[in-house]
Order: sequence, then structure tokens, then C-alpha cells
Amino acid sequence: MKWETRVTELLGITYPIIQGGLAHLAYAELAAAVSNAGGLGQVTAMSLENPEQLKEEINKVKSMTDRPFGVNFAIGQHGRTFEHMVEAAIEASVPVISVTGGNPKPVLDMVEGTGIRKLVLVAARRQAEKAEELGADAVMVVGHEGGGHLGRDDIGTFVLTPQVVDSVNIPVIASGGIGDGRGMMAALALGAEGIEMGTRFIATKECVHAHTSYKNALIEADELGTTIIKRSIKAPARALKNSWTERIIALEEDAGGYDSLKSFIGGTANKRYIHDGKTDEGFAWAGQVAGRIKDVPSVDELFKRMLKEAEEIRVKWKE
Repeated sequence: MKWETRVTELLGITYPIIQGGLAHLAYAELAAAVSNAGGLGQVTAMSLENPEQLKEEINKVKSMTDRPFGVNFAIGQHGRTFEHMVEAAIEASVPVISVTGGNPKPVLDMVEGTGIRKLVLVAARRQAEKAEELGADAVMVVGHEGGGHLGRDDIGTFVLTPQVVDSVNIPVIASGGIGDGRGMMAALALGAEGIEMGTRFIATKECVHAHTSYKNALIEADELGTTIIKRSIKAPARALKNSWTERIIALEEDAGGYDSLKSFIGGTANKRYIHDGKTDEGFAWAGQVAGRIKDVPSVDELFKRMLKEAEEIRVKWKE
């Protein structure tokens, strides 16, 4: 079965599967494994402290794969500048840069003319149209099922994806609720030309920075195992349910605002859970697809399984 789409052609990859940015988790080991399997792995830039660390991580990926990979910039974080990090990625001649969590224009302007492919994550049709106007080469559209930060309108992947496909001329990559071959084929049927997965890649052997307790929590979660936090500050995001997210939601109901929440929703609390395994002393991002995760395969095993599932569906369609 051939998998050529505008996304595979644009990015120089074999299969139209992209690994999400995954704050504090997407480093060289995972990125290289995804790229070696035929997809597009990514390194998370803004989880690193400085340009030197980013360059080191990029060089590490290059030492582990000769295939295309990306660097993700989550630019909506409080008080962080990103221009020096983008400059480091450009100097390192990375093949792809993706932008999430904020106005992509400054990054796209910096990358323009370098030959680096530009991806933008969006959560609304208008955002996709604007990204195309600003020069994005493709958009990744995340539905309400996704993990981490989402759009404010609670629109699911099945409705949002075809809306965006019909509204832009550049390739569309579907994200949110996708973790297997069935999800990939559904996305393609909706008009997307590729998929992005985040949560499913956390529960892989090469996501070495994710604590075993985090991976086990993903396996144990069902379709009701996640919740939305940060609605009250207009930054909704999906995480695994636990006592910590219950405290966050209680604070939000008390209308305390960002100041009352910041110690509960920041990177330190996130890392206590995902790195240290302190599952009641922090939070962990996860999409609803956690309810479909039952094991921790290698990335290569996951790809082979997904492609087999997808090919079986294609055969059924032909019948």
C-alpha cells in the first residue's frame, strides 16, 4: 500500500505520521525513533533552557537518524522569549519547524526563505486560514479530543478536520483522538493528508523521559479518564484525571484567576508527575485516546501495527 500524500512529499517522509511536540518529553530518542520508522519525529525546543541545549539535542537527533525531523516551538508560555531558540534551529539547518500555542507570525517570518518547512498547529478554521495567509506550508488541526492545550470551542476532530480541509489550499494534518490505524484512515477519509499523534507516542519505549507511572496511567485510563483544566483562564487543556486536576478545577470554580492557579498548572507540577512519577503531586497531559492505549510498544512496532490495521481497512473498502 502506497502512502504518498502532499504531506509525505512536503516533509520527505515515508508515512504521513507526525509526532507531536510533547513538552518535556519530545527529545532526541523519541524524535529519531519516529523518523527512523518513516514518520516525522520532533524535538520540543521550549522545554530546553537555552540555544546551546537545543543545538545539542538537534545534533543528537542527527547522530541517530539521517531522515527528516522537526523542532517544535510552543510559543504561548508565560514570560518566555523564543527568537533566540528559533535562530539556533535555523543555524542548525533543521528540516522542519512547527509552531504551537500562539501567534505563529514571528516564527514564520524568521524562517521565511530558509527552505525549512513550516507547520502550524491550529484549533479553529479561522486560525488555519490565517496560518495559510502567513506562509505556513501545512496546518495541523487539533480537535477537542486532543491532549494538552486545545481550542476554546470544543469542536471535535471529525467536524473540524473537514471544515479546515474545505477552507485552505495547503495540506491538512489531523490531530486529536488518533492513536491507531483506524484513526489514521478516518482522518484520511475526512480529507486530511496526514496525522499528528501525541499521547500515543508517550506510551512507547523510546519516550524515555516519561516515567513508568505515567505510561501505566495511560494504559489504565478509559475514555472518561481525562478532564479539561484552565478553562477559567481561557486556555483549556486536557489532562489525566487525578486528585491534582480536581484541586485545579476546584480553584477555578472559586474564580481565583491565574495567580491562584500558577503553582498548580506550571511546568514544575507537570514534571513532578511525568518525570518523577509523583502522580498525586502534579498533572500529566493526555488526550481521550488514552482510553484506547493498552501497551507500550517500540515506535517501530507501533508503526507496523498501525499500517497493518490501515491496510486491512483498505482491503475491506475495496471489497
